[in-house]
Amino acid sequence: MVMVMGVRSQKGHLASVMSESVRSAGLLPFRRHHGIEVLVAHPGGPYFARRDNGWWSIVKGMVEQGELDEATAAREFEEETGWSAPPQPWIPLGDVAMKSRKIVIAWAVEADYDIDTLVPGLFSIGHQKFPEIDRVQWMSPDLARVKLNPAFGTFIDRLEQVLAT
Repeated sequence: MVMVMGVRSQKGHLASVMSESVRSAGLLPFRRHHGIEVLVAHPGGPYFARRDNGWWSIVKGMVEQGELDEATAAREFEEETGWSAPPQPWIPLGDVAMKSRKIVIAWAVEADYDIDTLVPGLFSIGHQKFPEIDRVQWMSPDLARVKLNPAFGTFIDRLEQVLAT
């Protein structure tokens, strides 16, 4: 039996499946601006409104049946930010397993976005709509490790390893 939360995105798919392993894919943009900075996202909606350290994420979303991970990463980036996904090639960062058993695969890509132009996608709770992400921020890797869900610190570590070689 799969237990699901009753939150749906604009496309109507369930936003969270907690008791069965699911796969998400996303992008971690980075730029070289007074050192390396990564673009991370704060989730929207009332549950996350007052949550900060440990609650931020990369821009990602659920892989739909038959969809390639890379296609999901690009689609979700565009849906959640309103920006075009950066062109490939992307730097593969592998995957991590969340406490919820969700598997998240990510790619890093060098890009520079103006955070003031964010146009987030929306999801619904009942008849009320909320942004999927309520803000994004460029952060140093050290600050990102504090703000991100702890599982995503691995992506920062892997990005730094790749950039150091």
